[in-house]
Amino acid sequence: MILAHGLGGSNDLPIPYTYALIGAAWALTFTFAVVVLAWKKPRFDATKPGRPLPQWVTTACDAPATRWTVAVAGLLLAAWVTVAAVFGPQDGDNALPGVFYVLLWVGLVALSLAIGPVWRLLSPVRTVYRLLPSSRRAPPLSYPDSWGYWPATVGLFAFVWLELASVDPGSLAAVKIWLLIYVAVTFAGALAFGTRWNARADPFEVYGVVASRLSPLRRNDDGRIAIGNPFDHLPSMPVRPGTVAVLAILLGSTAFDSFSAMPQWRNLVDDASGSTPAIAVLIRTAGLLLFAGVVATTFWFAARATGGVDAQRRRELPGLMAHSLIPIVIGYVFAHYLTYLVERGQQTVLRLIGLPDVQPYYLLSSHPSVLATLKVGFVVGGHVAGVIAAHDRALRLLPKRHQVTGQLAMMLVMVGYTFTGLYLLFGG
Repeated sequence: MILAHGLGGSNDLPIPYTYALIGAAWALTFTFAVVVLAWKKPRFDATKPGRPLPQWVTTACDAPATRWTVAVAGLLLAAWVTVAAVFGPQDGDNALPGVFYVLLWVGLVALSLAIGPVWRLLSPVRTVYRLLPSSRRAPPLSYPDSWGYWPATVGLFAFVWLELASVDPGSLAAVKIWLLIYVAVTFAGALAFGTRWNARADPFEVYGVVASRLSPLRRNDDGRIAIGNPFDHLPSMPVRPGTVAVLAILLGSTAFDSFSAMPQWRNLVDDASGSTPAIAVLIRTAGLLLFAGVVATTFWFAARATGGVDAQRRRELPGLMAHSLIPIVIGYVFAHYLTYLVERGQQTVLRLIGLPDVQPYYLLSSHPSVLATLKVGFVVGGHVAGVIAAHDRALRLLPKRHQVTGQLAMMLVMVGYTFTGLYLLFGG
């Protein structure tokens, strides 16, 4: 049976009820402690330099030979996956869905979290564009600032729609068509707007940038690679039109993925659609939009629910607070998709290297207690980090007499996200 997001192999296991209750208690305790007992002055600063690594690290990473080697390796890997997709078995044994849904979607988060926004180097579209003579000239068009991250928002929604709402997420044809459209749009945008299109409109590059804001590695103002406090790095997330929408889609779609695994939802879709796939697609699409919309709306209202600020500052608050959602997004991504990354990822790599009959080691699925602990830890850890980031940012943005009361709505919303996440992981 093909699962909701087109992946076979390992099954994501629900967490025990006791673990969910313990996690919820932790979330409430930490939230209360942060709001009432935490520091009273802001401590995190995106401009604070990290501790520089040895100069040879920056020199080696920035060397043209290194960067071109990584870029060419990404291009060759894309070509290899293309060959496997076209000439490999045209059934569930093809490696393309695993590459698309696991190595790219989840693996990109892990890699960006570890070493930074690597898709800028690995992107085959960027590499091909850089090989063109036109890339060394000014692009014919200027990317409008008002577009911000909205094109990437559309791309991210298109991905999660294919994964969670389409007729057959595991269809090789559907994945191939999606990737062909992605390559065509991304390359055409680069030709028109230059690499700024990649930085703001490529859904995978923007996704990688979001995950990289929680990485301990960063660049100081002098260009040196440094290691520092991830909470200092988080506020460096660019605030552009569509920033909140990007994070709402990432968090809402992951929550909807858990929700769509519940028997009650599946029965509702089956009963309402009957034998008409188009109706089922419409219902799932509405559910996906609802989850993303609830995240965006609740966060937007919570960020603005404070006194003592003028109308201009109130409009800016959702974007200025948006980085506090990143730890929650990352925590929930790993809580939900860790088994697929570790186990289905093994299976995908084995298929790519021509060893489809070798069985992966189901490390996490065979230890359900460890897996449940990790899930709760990721959700609660993401919640705590998000609350800390939001608290520190509020101290910097809000007037002193509103610094506590102005945070209450945001803290309640974040507790709601965490309770919902634990409930969905428990029930899914």
